[in-house]
Amino acid sequence: MLFDPLYIGILVGTLLLSGAVSLLVRHQFSAGQRIPLRTAMAGRDVVRAVLTAYGIHGVRIVEHPGFLSDHYNPLTRTLALSPDVYHGRDAAAAGVAAHEAGHAIQHASAYAPMWMRSAIVPAANIGSSLGPWLVIVGIILGAGQGLGYALALGGVALFAASTVSTLVTAPVEFDASARAKRALDRLGIVRTRAEAAAVNGVLNARLA
Repeated sequence: MLFDPLYIGILVGTLLLSGAVSLLVRHQFSAGQRIPLRTAMAGRDVVRAVLTAYGIHGVRIVEHPGFLSDHYNPLTRTLALSPDVYHGRDAAAAGVAAHEAGHAIQHASAYAPMWMRSAIVPAANIGSSLGPWLVIVGIILGAGQGLGYALALGGVALFAASTVSTLVTAPVEFDASARAKRALDRLGIVRTRAEAAAVNGVLNARLA
């Protein structure tokens, strides 16, 4: 008995889509890095300026290893920036930094959907990383029946769940990006059309 090609199709299609989005984000971020900010503010400075303008204090701003590993942890009130963003003095860094500051603003304003996102993301990350491997192991063991079938089906379910979770967290990300754009404009951190276009490109790619 052969494994249903539908499962393979779903997995391959999702992986291809995920890869395409990752390439788009890298392309837009790289393009934004070529647009220096006239204010010459580093990403860490952008975060401080935005949080101060909104009266938010006590948030730790730290450097975090990895490419675009930027995130805000509401439990520890820690805002972590990847090296390119923490030290970057360009439109890409400003956009990402302000986006993460947007999450801190959501936290300070008791934005309820953010807590749902915080609860879902860890499980979604496990599904996206573990799901494909379960499918591969299942196929190797013989995905047409028994343990192999169960593992492969479970892998597809995990990966699909991580994809569905994106729909749940999307409104939170859209809101954080909207807050970021308003803050960058209001504080005069982004001053030219080229800077604004680069910020929009980076933020829109991350929402894809």
